[in-house]
Amino acid sequence: MSRSLRIALAQFDFPVGAVAQNLERIKAMIAEARDEYGADIVLFPELAISGYPPEDLLLRPRFLSDCENALHELAATTHGIVAVVGWPESAGSVVYNSASVLRDGYLQTTYRKRELPNYAVFDERRYFDADPDGGDCVFEVNGVQVGLLICEDLWFAEPLAGTAKAGAELLLVPNASPFERDKHAERDALIAQRVKESGVALAYLNVVGGQDALVFDGASVVSDGDGVVHPAAAAFTDQWLVVDFDAGSRRFNAVRWMDDGDESRDALAWRAIVRGLRDYCAKNGFQKVWLGLSGGIDSALVLALAADAMGADNVTAVRLPSRYTAGLSNDLAAEQCRALGVRLETVSIEAPFKGFMEALAPLFAGRDADTTEENLQSRSRGVILMALSNKFGGLLLTTGNKSEYAVGYATIYGDMCGGYAPIKDLYKTEVFALARWRNTVGGAPVIPDAVITRPPSAELRENQTDQDSLPPYDVLDAILYRYVDLEQSRDEIVAAGFEAGVVDRMLRLVRINEWKRHQAAPGPKISKRAFGRERRYPITNKYAL
Repeated sequence: MSRSLRIALAQFDFPVGAVAQNLERIKAMIAEARDEYGADIVLFPELAISGYPPEDLLLRPRFLSDCENALHELAATTHGIVAVVGWPESAGSVVYNSASVLRDGYLQTTYRKRELPNYAVFDERRYFDADPDGGDCVFEVNGVQVGLLICEDLWFAEPLAGTAKAGAELLLVPNASPFERDKHAERDALIAQRVKESGVALAYLNVVGGQDALVFDGASVVSDGDGVVHPAAAAFTDQWLVVDFDAGSRRFNAVRWMDDGDESRDALAWRAIVRGLRDYCAKNGFQKVWLGLSGGIDSALVLALAADAMGADNVTAVRLPSRYTAGLSNDLAAEQCRALGVRLETVSIEAPFKGFMEALAPLFAGRDADTTEENLQSRSRGVILMALSNKFGGLLLTTGNKSEYAVGYATIYGDMCGGYAPIKDLYKTEVFALARWRNTVGGAPVIPDAVITRPPSAELRENQTDQDSLPPYDVLDAILYRYVDLEQSRDEIVAAGFEAGVVDRMLRLVRINEWKRHQAAPGPKISKRAFGRERRYPITNKYAL
């Protein structure tokens, strides 16, 4: 007699803190999995009831109580299907990252996460305790022995080895794993390795959606018992994934599964930023966005991202010309807005800049012009953009990239003004690459070619280009990647062939601009080492790395 299961994987967004809404949605989805898809088991992501990561909400007893009450309400209403639901479990003085098995109106069993990540963006040891007993969780459905682990548990050999020894034939793994470039291949290789070690087939479900600076990509996957990993589900897409599992052959057969059409690095990065921006706005009550459009590559890319994320009708671009703004910059900004169908406004900064200079003239008397006057232009733009955002509503987007944030080539309270920084985790060379990629998809190009090919400039003085102050971006970004992402030392970077003087100057800029980054708007993490919660160096720091 064939032993088989139909499994529904809920690759959806479960917002942080929305306990009541998540409860009602999970209820409805349990019924949908049972009635529409005929599923025997429905799996929800890690901490689906609370959303992930709930951070210091977990320090509030009422929040934990609300999550527990929601879990028991779900259990009481679950019939005709087995549901596996993640939640934060308070047990006296400790809290566990748990997943419970619900069936026939009661809570059958609960598994507590054993391996708590405390690196990169993860702070789980701040909030959770590991299960002191390290108990294996195996339960039976339709004659099939089903095991349960949670996210980080899979990255260690012992939890799965113990679960397999306890008799599991199929493993369910709910996850809340943020996107970063190139992680899919590493994950799939790990899954294949774990399955081959244990012989246990595996269904890996990842949550999807933006949460502040994190973007969860879904990209859920199943692996047959021989270690063959099936194509991942479409990333950044809310969808039901339904598979049939045959215990005899230890193989999956897709019933409902939409995979990706384009898994290139640029395609995934684009979709990550779009999803992060869209969800940040929606979850914080913004329907519209604003940005300053200079005619340069950074703001051009942000405009295209914003139009894709929000719809062109919900985006307003503002030209803010000064005495140093080239006519070509104004023309290119207008050309891009026409191509995208975005409204364009123009506000000259000459009058406010002149007003600042006149007000400061008595104090500045006898001193030569320097970066102070350049920064005043940028801050004039920031004041105007914030005023428009305040008056008409909508979120102001900043347009700085990772290279600029790294070396401080951005004006605090000027072009750093805004509530969200879409390209904060893209180096300048990656900005150019993503702009070129976007022009190859979706029909006609949306970023003028002249924007991509002209030398970058802040246009804060006559004939200024970025390379007046910085090395060429291919050199700068290579140094920054080694220093920031790979955490190489100064000597290691010089040994790789970079000029010592240039390296010393750039690393000094990184160190002395930590204070700016601490005040920067959040933006979507797409790299292995993003500024913000993932890279937390002290502002006051005398150690030369």
